[in-house]
Amino acid sequence: MIDKIRDSAAQAIATIADGDTVMCGGFGSSGIPFNLIDALLDHGARDLTVVANNAGVADTGVAKLLREKRLAKVICSYPRSPGSIWFERRFEEKAIELELVPQGTLAERIRAAGAGIGGFFTPTGYGTALAEGKRTEIIDGIGHVFETPLAADVALLKAERADRWGNLTYYKTARNFNPIMATAATTVIVETSRVVELGELDPETVITPGLFVDHVIELETVIP
Repeated sequence: MIDKIRDSAAQAIATIADGDTVMCGGFGSSGIPFNLIDALLDHGARDLTVVANNAGVADTGVAKLLREKRLAKVICSYPRSPGSIWFERRFEEKAIELELVPQGTLAERIRAAGAGIGGFFTPTGYGTALAEGKRTEIIDGIGHVFETPLAADVALLKAERADRWGNLTYYKTARNFNPIMATAATTVIVETSRVVELGELDPETVITPGLFVDHVIELETVIP
């Protein structure tokens, strides 16, 4: 009997190791696995590379990992959201490496990793500092930059509902980066506010099939 429900977040993330690359779902404050990030903080892993849309705000989400000096590198689109004091402090200290990726390119690089695509050309970033050191081509008269897939050791995701097979639904904009990250990581860990019985999820509403999910944690309290 397949059962991916785990007793605790600590149990699910126990295998995360120092130096791992960790994807964190979410956009703004929507769809971020706050509880799993807190559990990762308690776990103690260091020198992590985090892939996320932004670098967190104030003392929440990814910002907590920056505050506690657990990150060696951040790959994101918006490192400086309003209130992102910890990213700015660590970057000014030269304590972290930043890989800045345009948002659409970030999403497509993650999707490419999940789909087994070896890379793609995009006009985004051509002729700018973001294209330095990368292969470029002129396609139909327009400059393009070759971008590589972006995979991870672990993905931490937030879903609205899940069943014990790991099938997931998302709530409106909380869907954002979560589905593509589910396909691009070796291990996928999900927090959800509700676990339902098998068959309760309408198959038409399942965005991430359980095939991509390893661990599900039911957590009723979502930390803001």
